[in-house]
Amino acid sequence: MTNSDARPLTLRDVSEASGVSEMTVSRVLRNRGDVSSSTREKVLKAAKELGYVPNKIAGALASQRVNLVAVIIPSLSNMVFPEVMTGISQVLEDTELQPVVGVTDYLPEKEERVLFEMLSWRPSGVIIAGLEHSDASRAMMKASGIPVVEIMDVDGTPIDTSVGISHRRAGREMAKAILKRRYKNIGFMGTKMPLDHRARKRFEGFTEALSKAGVEIAEREFYSGGSALAKGREMTAAMLKRNPDLDFLYYSNDMIGAGGLLYLLEQGYDIPNQIGLAGFNGVELLQGLPRQLATMDACRKDIGRKAAEIIAERVENPNAELEKRIELTPTISYGDTLKRR
Repeated sequence: MTNSDARPLTLRDVSEASGVSEMTVSRVLRNRGDVSSSTREKVLKAAKELGYVPNKIAGALASQRVNLVAVIIPSLSNMVFPEVMTGISQVLEDTELQPVVGVTDYLPEKEERVLFEMLSWRPSGVIIAGLEHSDASRAMMKASGIPVVEIMDVDGTPIDTSVGISHRRAGREMAKAILKRRYKNIGFMGTKMPLDHRARKRFEGFTEALSKAGVEIAEREFYSGGSALAKGREMTAAMLKRNPDLDFLYYSNDMIGAGGLLYLLEQGYDIPNQIGLAGFNGVELLQGLPRQLATMDACRKDIGRKAAEIIAERVENPNAELEKRIELTPTISYGDTLKRR
Protein backbone atom coordinates (compact mmCIF):
# COMPACT_ATOMS: atom_id res chain seq x y z
CA MET A 1 0.00 0.00 0.00
CA THR A 2 1.15 3.62 -0.47
CA ASN A 3 0.51 7.05 1.00
CA SER A 4 1.47 8.84 -2.22
CA ASP A 5 -1.88 10.58 -2.62
CA ALA A 6 -2.17 11.73 0.98
CA ARG A 7 -1.40 15.42 1.67
CA PRO A 8 -1.16 17.30 4.93
CA LEU A 9 -4.14 19.53 5.65
CA THR A 10 -3.68 23.32 5.57
CA LEU A 11 -5.25 26.37 7.20
CA ARG A 12 -7.24 26.80 3.99
CA ASP A 13 -8.90 23.40 4.51
CA VAL A 14 -10.02 24.42 8.00
CA SER A 15 -11.06 27.84 6.70
CA GLU A 16 -13.27 26.30 4.01
CA ALA A 17 -14.75 23.72 6.40
CA SER A 18 -15.59 26.30 9.06
CA GLY A 19 -16.55 29.21 6.81
CA VAL A 20 -14.04 31.45 8.60
CA SER A 21 -11.06 33.34 7.13
CA GLU A 22 -7.59 31.78 7.23
CA MET A 23 -6.36 34.65 9.41
CA THR A 24 -9.09 33.99 11.97
CA VAL A 25 -8.43 30.24 11.87
CA SER A 26 -4.76 30.98 12.54
CA ARG A 27 -5.62 33.21 15.51
CA VAL A 28 -7.91 30.56 17.00
CA LEU A 29 -5.39 27.73 16.64
CA ARG A 30 -2.59 29.86 18.06
CA ASN A 31 -4.94 31.12 20.79
CA ARG A 32 -4.15 34.71 19.82
CA GLY A 33 -6.35 37.77 19.33
CA ASP A 34 -10.01 38.48 20.05
CA VAL A 35 -12.26 35.82 18.54
CA SER A 36 -15.86 35.23 19.60
CA SER A 37 -16.58 32.00 21.46
CA SER A 38 -18.98 30.84 18.73
CA THR A 39 -16.33 31.38 16.01
CA ARG A 40 -13.70 29.68 18.14
CA GLU A 41 -15.95 26.65 18.67
CA LYS A 42 -16.73 26.51 14.93
CA VAL A 43 -13.03 26.52 14.00
CA LEU A 44 -11.99 23.99 16.65
CA LYS A 45 -14.87 21.67 15.67
CA ALA A 46 -13.87 21.80 11.99
CA ALA A 47 -10.19 21.23 12.81
CA LYS A 48 -11.00 18.23 15.00
CA GLU A 49 -13.32 16.64 12.45
CA LEU A 50 -10.73 17.06 9.70
CA GLY A 51 -7.91 15.80 11.89
CA TYR A 52 -5.98 19.03 11.31
CA VAL A 53 -2.83 19.57 13.41
CA PRO A 54 -1.01 22.94 13.20
CA ASN A 55 2.50 22.78 11.75
CA LYS A 56 4.90 24.23 14.30
CA ILE A 57 7.86 23.98 11.95
CA ALA A 58 6.20 25.45 8.83
CA GLY A 59 8.68 27.65 7.04
CA ALA A 60 11.57 26.41 9.20
CA LEU A 61 12.40 23.26 7.29
CA ALA A 62 12.11 22.84 3.55
CA SER A 63 11.15 19.19 3.92
CA GLN A 64 8.39 19.92 6.47
CA ARG A 65 9.56 16.81 8.28
CA VAL A 66 11.89 16.19 11.22
CA ASN A 67 13.88 12.98 11.69
CA LEU A 68 11.75 11.92 14.63
CA VAL A 69 9.49 8.88 14.92
CA ALA A 70 6.63 9.33 17.38
CA VAL A 71 6.28 6.18 19.49
CA ILE A 72 3.05 6.26 21.49
CA ILE A 73 2.59 3.60 24.16
CA PRO A 74 0.12 3.15 27.03
CA SER A 75 2.60 2.65 29.87
CA LEU A 76 6.24 2.88 30.91
CA SER A 77 5.69 0.77 34.03
CA ASN A 78 4.34 -2.18 32.02
CA MET A 79 7.40 -4.35 31.39
CA VAL A 80 6.14 -5.22 27.91
CA PHE A 81 6.97 -1.88 26.33
CA PRO A 82 10.67 -1.47 27.16
CA GLU A 83 11.32 -4.55 25.01
CA VAL A 84 9.26 -3.06 22.19
CA MET A 85 11.31 0.13 22.49
CA THR A 86 14.53 -1.91 22.37
CA GLY A 87 13.46 -3.45 19.06
CA ILE A 88 12.56 -0.03 17.64
CA SER A 89 15.83 1.55 18.80
CA GLN A 90 17.95 -1.30 17.42
CA VAL A 91 16.62 -0.65 13.92
CA LEU A 92 16.49 3.15 14.00
CA GLU A 93 20.03 3.55 15.35
CA ASP A 94 21.27 2.60 11.88
CA THR A 95 19.24 5.43 10.32
CA GLU A 96 18.93 9.18 10.80
CA LEU A 97 15.62 8.63 12.56
CA GLN A 98 15.22 9.07 16.31
CA PRO A 99 12.32 7.70 18.40
CA VAL A 100 10.50 10.01 20.81
CA VAL A 101 8.06 8.51 23.29
CA GLY A 102 4.62 9.59 24.43
CA VAL A 103 2.60 7.77 27.12
CA THR A 104 -1.22 7.57 27.16
CA ASP A 105 -1.97 5.59 30.36
CA TYR A 106 -4.54 3.63 28.31
CA LEU A 107 -6.74 6.77 28.15
CA PRO A 108 -8.21 7.70 24.73
CA GLU A 109 -8.39 11.41 25.59
CA LYS A 110 -4.73 11.43 26.63
CA GLU A 111 -3.82 9.62 23.42
CA GLU A 112 -5.49 12.46 21.50
CA ARG A 113 -3.41 15.06 23.35
CA VAL A 114 -0.15 13.16 22.86
CA LEU A 115 -0.86 12.65 19.15
CA PHE A 116 -1.79 16.30 18.68
CA GLU A 117 1.47 17.53 20.22
CA MET A 118 3.68 14.98 18.47
CA LEU A 119 2.12 15.42 15.04
CA SER A 120 2.43 19.18 15.33
CA TRP A 121 6.20 18.74 15.02
CA ARG A 122 5.75 16.81 11.76
CA PRO A 123 7.58 13.57 12.60
CA SER A 124 8.65 11.16 9.86
CA GLY A 125 6.35 8.42 11.14
CA VAL A 126 4.15 7.20 13.98
CA ILE A 127 4.35 3.89 15.85
CA ILE A 128 1.37 3.55 18.16
CA ALA A 129 0.15 0.72 20.39
CA GLY A 130 -3.20 -0.86 19.63
CA LEU A 131 -5.87 -0.57 16.96
CA GLU A 132 -8.58 1.12 19.04
CA HIS A 133 -8.48 4.92 18.93
CA SER A 134 -10.95 7.80 19.21
CA ASP A 135 -12.40 9.29 16.03
CA ALA A 136 -10.24 12.39 16.56
CA SER A 137 -7.05 10.34 16.90
CA ARG A 138 -7.84 8.33 13.80
CA ALA A 139 -8.58 11.51 11.84
CA MET A 140 -5.26 13.07 12.87
CA MET A 141 -3.28 9.99 11.86
CA LYS A 142 -5.11 9.61 8.54
CA ALA A 143 -4.63 13.28 7.70
CA SER A 144 -0.94 13.36 8.68
CA GLY A 145 0.33 12.05 5.33
CA ILE A 146 3.06 10.04 7.09
CA PRO A 147 3.55 6.30 7.73
CA VAL A 148 1.54 4.99 10.69
CA VAL A 149 2.25 1.55 12.19
CA GLU A 150 -0.14 0.24 14.84
CA ILE A 151 1.62 -2.37 16.97
CA MET A 152 0.94 -5.26 19.36
CA ASP A 153 -2.38 -6.30 17.79
CA VAL A 154 -3.71 -7.44 14.41
CA ASP A 155 -7.32 -8.15 15.40
CA GLY A 156 -8.89 -5.21 13.58
CA THR A 157 -8.52 -2.81 10.65
CA PRO A 158 -5.38 -0.64 10.70
CA ILE A 159 -5.21 2.99 9.60
CA ASP A 160 -2.11 2.19 7.55
CA THR A 161 -0.17 -0.90 8.71
CA SER A 162 -0.41 -3.18 11.77
CA VAL A 163 2.28 -5.41 13.27
CA GLY A 164 1.59 -7.75 16.15
CA ILE A 165 -0.05 -10.95 17.25
CA SER A 166 -3.68 -12.04 17.26
CA HIS A 167 -4.66 -11.82 20.91
CA ARG A 168 -7.86 -13.74 20.28
CA ARG A 169 -5.79 -16.55 18.79
CA ALA A 170 -3.39 -16.37 21.76
CA GLY A 171 -6.30 -16.82 24.15
CA ARG A 172 -7.69 -19.72 22.15
CA GLU A 173 -4.31 -21.49 22.01
CA MET A 174 -3.81 -21.20 25.76
CA ALA A 175 -7.31 -22.57 26.41
CA LYS A 176 -6.61 -25.56 24.15
CA ALA A 177 -3.34 -26.28 25.98
CA ILE A 178 -5.10 -26.14 29.35
CA LEU A 179 -7.94 -28.40 28.20
CA LYS A 180 -5.50 -30.87 26.68
CA ARG A 181 -3.98 -31.34 30.14
CA ARG A 182 -7.49 -32.14 31.47
CA TYR A 183 -7.95 -29.10 33.67
CA LYS A 184 -11.67 -28.36 33.93
CA ASN A 185 -12.36 -25.98 36.83
CA ILE A 186 -10.78 -22.74 35.62
CA GLY A 187 -10.50 -19.27 37.14
CA PHE A 188 -9.44 -16.11 35.26
CA MET A 189 -7.81 -12.96 36.66
CA GLY A 190 -6.98 -9.85 34.69
CA THR A 191 -7.05 -6.11 34.22
CA LYS A 192 -10.33 -4.27 33.71
CA MET A 193 -11.20 -4.84 30.08
CA PRO A 194 -12.73 -1.59 28.75
CA LEU A 195 -9.32 0.11 28.57
CA ASP A 196 -7.06 -2.91 27.99
CA HIS A 197 -8.32 -4.02 24.57
CA ARG A 198 -5.64 -6.65 24.01
CA ALA A 199 -6.36 -8.36 27.35
CA ARG A 200 -10.06 -8.29 26.46
CA LYS A 201 -9.42 -10.01 23.13
CA ARG A 202 -7.33 -12.72 24.80
CA PHE A 203 -10.14 -13.27 27.29
CA GLU A 204 -12.67 -13.51 24.46
CA GLY A 205 -10.54 -16.05 22.58
CA PHE A 206 -9.94 -18.00 25.79
CA THR A 207 -13.62 -18.25 26.76
CA GLU A 208 -14.62 -19.03 23.16
CA ALA A 209 -12.30 -22.06 23.02
CA LEU A 210 -13.43 -23.26 26.46
CA SER A 211 -17.07 -22.90 25.49
CA LYS A 212 -16.58 -25.00 22.35
CA ALA A 213 -15.27 -27.76 24.63
CA GLY A 214 -18.27 -27.41 26.95
CA VAL A 215 -16.29 -25.71 29.73
CA GLU A 216 -17.29 -22.41 31.35
CA ILE A 217 -15.08 -20.11 33.41
CA ALA A 218 -15.81 -20.99 37.05
CA GLU A 219 -14.46 -17.76 38.55
CA ARG A 220 -13.28 -14.39 37.24
CA GLU A 221 -11.88 -11.24 38.80
CA PHE A 222 -10.56 -7.94 37.40
CA TYR A 223 -8.42 -5.20 38.88
CA SER A 224 -7.02 -1.77 38.07
CA GLY A 225 -4.05 0.05 39.59
CA GLY A 226 -1.66 -0.95 42.33
CA SER A 227 1.23 -3.41 42.39
CA ALA A 228 0.58 -6.27 40.00
CA LEU A 229 2.46 -8.78 42.19
CA ALA A 230 0.43 -7.83 45.27
CA LYS A 231 -2.81 -7.85 43.27
CA GLY A 232 -2.00 -11.31 41.97
CA ARG A 233 -1.54 -12.61 45.49
CA GLU A 234 -4.72 -10.92 46.76
CA MET A 235 -6.94 -12.05 43.90
CA THR A 236 -5.62 -15.62 44.00
CA ALA A 237 -6.25 -15.90 47.74
CA ALA A 238 -9.76 -14.45 47.39
CA MET A 239 -10.66 -16.63 44.42
CA LEU A 240 -9.55 -19.87 46.05
CA LYS A 241 -11.38 -18.92 49.23
CA ARG A 242 -14.58 -18.57 47.17
CA ASN A 243 -13.95 -21.71 45.15
CA PRO A 244 -11.38 -24.15 46.64
CA ASP A 245 -12.07 -26.68 43.85
CA LEU A 246 -10.39 -24.63 41.10
CA ASP A 247 -7.70 -26.63 39.34
CA PHE A 248 -6.33 -23.96 36.99
CA LEU A 249 -5.78 -20.19 37.14
CA TYR A 250 -5.22 -18.15 33.98
CA TYR A 251 -3.85 -14.61 34.44
CA SER A 252 -4.00 -11.89 31.79
CA ASN A 253 -0.32 -11.05 32.42
CA ASP A 254 2.77 -12.60 33.95
CA MET A 255 3.12 -10.12 36.80
CA ILE A 256 -0.20 -10.96 38.48
CA GLY A 257 0.51 -14.60 37.60
CA ALA A 258 3.81 -14.37 39.49
CA GLY A 259 1.99 -12.98 42.52
CA GLY A 260 -0.44 -15.90 42.36
CA LEU A 261 2.40 -18.41 42.01
CA LEU A 262 4.22 -17.05 45.08
CA TYR A 263 1.00 -17.23 47.11
CA LEU A 264 0.31 -20.83 46.06
CA LEU A 265 3.86 -21.93 46.86
CA GLU A 266 3.61 -20.36 50.32
CA GLN A 267 0.34 -22.21 50.91
CA GLY A 268 1.94 -25.54 49.95
CA TYR A 269 -0.11 -26.26 46.81
CA ASP A 270 1.13 -29.08 44.56
CA ILE A 271 1.82 -27.28 41.28
CA PRO A 272 0.90 -28.24 38.55
CA ASN A 273 -0.90 -31.40 39.74
CA GLN A 274 -3.25 -29.94 42.32
CA ILE A 275 -3.52 -26.63 40.53
CA GLY A 276 -1.99 -25.27 37.35
CA LEU A 277 -1.50 -21.67 36.30
CA ALA A 278 -0.39 -19.59 33.34
CA GLY A 279 0.22 -15.95 32.48
CA PHE A 280 0.96 -14.01 29.33
CA ASN A 281 3.91 -12.01 27.94
CA GLY A 282 6.97 -14.14 28.68
CA VAL A 283 8.54 -11.50 30.96
CA GLU A 284 12.24 -12.29 31.29
CA LEU A 285 12.55 -10.91 34.82
CA LEU A 286 10.35 -13.71 36.16
CA GLN A 287 12.85 -16.40 35.19
CA GLY A 288 14.28 -15.99 38.70
CA LEU A 289 11.11 -17.29 40.39
CA PRO A 290 11.26 -20.60 42.35
CA ARG A 291 9.10 -22.14 39.60
CA GLN A 292 8.86 -21.12 35.95
CA LEU A 293 5.40 -19.73 35.20
CA ALA A 294 3.71 -21.11 32.10
CA THR A 295 3.26 -18.23 29.69
CA MET A 296 3.11 -17.15 26.06
CA ASP A 297 5.71 -14.96 24.37
CA ALA A 298 4.14 -11.86 22.81
CA CYS A 299 7.00 -11.32 20.27
CA ARG A 300 7.60 -7.84 21.72
CA LYS A 301 11.11 -7.12 20.44
CA ASP A 302 10.29 -8.52 17.00
CA ILE A 303 7.20 -6.31 16.83
CA GLY A 304 9.30 -3.25 17.63
CA ARG A 305 11.93 -4.16 15.06
CA LYS A 306 9.41 -4.82 12.30
CA ALA A 307 7.51 -1.59 12.98
CA ALA A 308 10.73 0.44 12.83
CA GLU A 309 11.80 -1.31 9.61
CA ILE A 310 8.47 -0.34 8.00
CA ILE A 311 8.85 3.32 9.02
CA ALA A 312 12.48 3.43 7.81
CA GLU A 313 11.53 1.83 4.48
CA ARG A 314 8.61 4.19 3.93
CA VAL A 315 10.75 7.25 4.74
CA GLU A 316 13.35 6.05 2.24
CA ASN A 317 10.75 5.10 -0.35
CA PRO A 318 7.30 6.70 0.25
CA ASN A 319 5.73 4.63 -2.54
CA ALA A 320 6.96 1.28 -1.20
CA GLU A 321 4.37 -1.49 -1.45
CA LEU A 322 4.15 -3.04 2.03
CA GLU A 323 1.86 -5.56 3.70
CA LYS A 324 -1.06 -3.97 5.56
CA ARG A 325 -1.23 -6.62 8.28
CA ILE A 326 1.83 -8.44 9.63
CA GLU A 327 0.98 -11.18 12.12
CA LEU A 328 3.66 -12.78 14.28
CA THR A 329 3.08 -16.11 16.02
CA PRO A 330 3.64 -16.43 19.78
CA THR A 331 4.62 -19.75 21.37
CA ILE A 332 3.55 -21.33 24.65
CA SER A 333 6.19 -21.97 27.30
CA TYR A 334 4.92 -24.67 29.67
CA GLY A 335 7.33 -23.86 32.48
CA ASP A 336 6.69 -25.70 35.74
CA THR A 337 3.05 -24.72 36.20
CA LEU A 338 1.30 -26.43 33.29
CA LYS A 339 1.36 -30.20 32.87
CA ARG A 340 3.25 -31.25 29.77
CA ARG A 341 0.98 -34.22 29.06
